[in-house]
Amino acid sequence: MYSHYDGRFQKNVSIIHPGEFFSSPEDIIISTILGSCVAVALYDPVTRRSGLNHFMLPGEIHSREFFKEESGRYGMFAMELLINDMLKQGCRRERLQAKVFGGGHVLHQTSSGNIPESNVRFALEFLETEKIPIVTRDVGGTEARKVLLFPQTFRVLLKRFGGQKTKPVEREEEAYLSRLRAKKAKPVEPDVTFF
Repeated sequence: MYSHYDGRFQKNVSIIHPGEFFSSPEDIIISTILGSCVAVALYDPVTRRSGLNHFMLPGEIHSREFFKEESGRYGMFAMELLINDMLKQGCRRERLQAKVFGGGHVLHQTSSGNIPESNVRFALEFLETEKIPIVTRDVGGTEARKVLLFPQTFRVLLKRFGGQKTKPVEREEEAYLSRLRAKKAKPVEPDVTFF
């Protein structure tokens, strides 16, 4: 996560990347840029705390990887990490509301499959299963998105962009996807020594 001050909004901005999440009750902005990835924003109106995650793949995690920090790259764990972080801060699951963004077709690799649709489907099904109402969504299409979340009010500013402006997002996501596939292909050594 990277933070900086934005003079336009006169607020600190915390930027999250794939595999990361962040929640806060402060008067700041939580931001991310999405292509085929999905971000889910959650809000508890009583505590006025919001959080945002950013994930690249919906699931398929091996049991040996379950407790590793980078598991946040998977939707199932990105959701649980964010929810648990908010619950630790006094939020209540039954009060949570959601906003869902991303899942655009910006990757032009044929090997990327249906990552955007899988991510969107996972997010919507997860929230339905957990009975967390979705108050708004902006998903699919062929454009990238920049999301600015204001945690205290759950206000979101969203900017869609396409064409050549998506090239940096596409390159970042392709590199991230390649790293994920390389980690998946590499055998995982157990972190336990038996005696």
